[in-house]
Amino acid sequence: MYSILMMTELGCLLLLFLLACIAGMKASRLVYNAQGAKLHRKAGKQALWAVWLTVVAAGIATVIGRMVYTLDAVFWYDRAYVHAPLIVIPVLLVLFLAVPKLLRLRKETKQAPEAPEAPLAPAVRGLAADPGLIVPFQATALGALVSFYFAFAPPFPFLWIHLIPVAAFLLAVIALWIRHTLRKRQVSRADKEVRLRPWLSLLGSVVVLGIIVAAGIGLFDWARQNSVLPARMDMMSGTVDYGGGTALSHDHSHHQTSGSGSTAAASVSVTQLTGPRTGIPDKKFTLTAEKKTVQLSSGKTVDAWTFNGQIPGPELRMKEGDLVEVTLINKDVDQGATIHWHGLDVPNAEDGVAGATQDAVMPGESHTYRFIAEQTGTFWYHSHQQSKEAVQKGLFGPLVVEPLVGADPKVMDVTIITHRWNDTLAIGSSDKIERMNIAPGTPVRLRLINTDDWSRQQYTLIGAPFQVAAIDGTELHQPGTLQNTRLELTTGGRYDITFVMPSTPVYLGVGAKSKIGLFMSSDGAGSIPEIPTALASFDPAAYGGQMATPFDADSKFDRQFTMILDNKLGFFNGTFETLYTINGEVFPNTPMFMVREGELVKTTIVNRGAVDHPMHLHGHHMLVLSRNGKPVQGTWWSDTLDVLPGDSYEVAFRADNPGIWMDHCHNLTHAAVGMTMHLTYEGVSTPYAVGSDTRNHPE
Repeated sequence: MYSILMMTELGCLLLLFLLACIAGMKASRLVYNAQGAKLHRKAGKQALWAVWLTVVAAGIATVIGRMVYTLDAVFWYDRAYVHAPLIVIPVLLVLFLAVPKLLRLRKETKQAPEAPEAPLAPAVRGLAADPGLIVPFQATALGALVSFYFAFAPPFPFLWIHLIPVAAFLLAVIALWIRHTLRKRQVSRADKEVRLRPWLSLLGSVVVLGIIVAAGIGLFDWARQNSVLPARMDMMSGTVDYGGGTALSHDHSHHQTSGSGSTAAASVSVTQLTGPRTGIPDKKFTLTAEKKTVQLSSGKTVDAWTFNGQIPGPELRMKEGDLVEVTLINKDVDQGATIHWHGLDVPNAEDGVAGATQDAVMPGESHTYRFIAEQTGTFWYHSHQQSKEAVQKGLFGPLVVEPLVGADPKVMDVTIITHRWNDTLAIGSSDKIERMNIAPGTPVRLRLINTDDWSRQQYTLIGAPFQVAAIDGTELHQPGTLQNTRLELTTGGRYDITFVMPSTPVYLGVGAKSKIGLFMSSDGAGSIPEIPTALASFDPAAYGGQMATPFDADSKFDRQFTMILDNKLGFFNGTFETLYTINGEVFPNTPMFMVREGELVKTTIVNRGAVDHPMHLHGHHMLVLSRNGKPVQGTWWSDTLDVLPGDSYEVAFRADNPGIWMDHCHNLTHAAVGMTMHLTYEGVSTPYAVGSDTRNHPE
């Protein structure tokens, strides 16, 4: 609903601007009608333009009113307090100032039938040029234009700089009023000839447009230069937000006594926050990053960046409690590489974020990660160096942590990792329907992983009732049985679905048209079941049962943060972009949430923008408490939360993993233009840096 209201308002603003421009031009030319009868007709038509403007403005007001009535203030306060006045006040002036003058003008120009072409009296000409008749129409166009601007550059949070467009609007209206006042004086003179001079009007328009363009170019160049990022900067460059709690030490150099009398943690570098440095690993892997041309199952070739020469990279399987050692070797990926363990809460130094927890591994170099796999479930790994391009080209793979007792040998356990290679959607490297033999009665677990950038991937299981057993690697409590239900999985998210294989075929379709998928039957043969046209959508907020958790919505939180997601047009690092903002800013000006180890933290995440944002917090799993003010039905833990336009979530986590952690949109296109911030623990610092003078570009 929010998206519909937002787009409706945007369309109405554009329509109002166009109509008001035409109406303003026609109003300013009324005075050039030399005969009363013609002016009489034109004044009547001008009154109709006032009706059309009123109708469109009423539509905008209705949309804003609907927002006010149904949504929280964060979604509409700028529309109610900025857009609405800029639209409603000029239109009211049209109705109560311009229209009465038009009616008077019609009365003054109502001529006798025997004198239809009588010339205009100077007083009538002055009335036709009255600024009170003309300026309200022109002010409506300007108000719609400024509102349209604010729709693409929302004043959130409100800053004094946002008054500049409003001040420019007021100055323009005053200038128009002065101009038309002077013109009225001229045309009201009895000896003054009044006729339209198109060339003079065009020249004036060109001069005004030239001034506006020159000013615009100057402002554009200033904004472009001001957006260029420093050649070298700390990832912790944002403004510190303490979440309403006690101020903490963030100079990372000494002990500090807080206002409550407690002593802050001693300074520690992320390089000290490692996994075990000694001990024989239970699992040992080597991943070699290299460029290679790889073939899909259809025969199509892909120029990819690979781990160990394959796409995706090899599946890493381990058990809960295993000491894991992974050595990354960069053979020839010029841009560099790292490995981030998406959803697996490892120690900070092992998190694999270039510029925050390590330097990027360049060609000919290697880096070793060591950690204990403390969680069970479905995860994935990918490079966090120039991650938009790296993931798109193939530097990723699946990761599964089995329970301590190992995998159940009776269960058919299949990983379904989906990715779009150029324009070809595939399961792993298979871009066709794969067939699998599964005996009836066999328990099946399908681990769904969506790696596509900015894609809410669809999955449809047909032929058997199933359950969503886990979300983002965490098992659900008392999951319900689903049928004819489509799953939509956000970028970076994971669902585990389970079912018992029937004697008839089962098909997992991937994508909106399900042209690729996994066909399962006792012998791999048979026809693909027909996919119903009417499918329910899976809603994780209304699924599963409650179970005991270490904290809940009624707990006392040490810190409470607010994260407002939005979009606007602007410059990022010297390039004009569609920007995706957190609390009105892009990196490095996004907020830095600061916490102390052991604290209980709640964050309210609100998306008042036009597109979805899968927000991924490194190093922690968030307990989802509510969505849009309603408590979550089951027990839902997430590390990649898909926040749709108009959605508001409350989430909570325990600050039990010290470090400097990225918190960013996993639509990596958005992260690449600054939609990233950091969760920082008191006293933790990093020796690494990002910027053009460094090797580190994490996105």
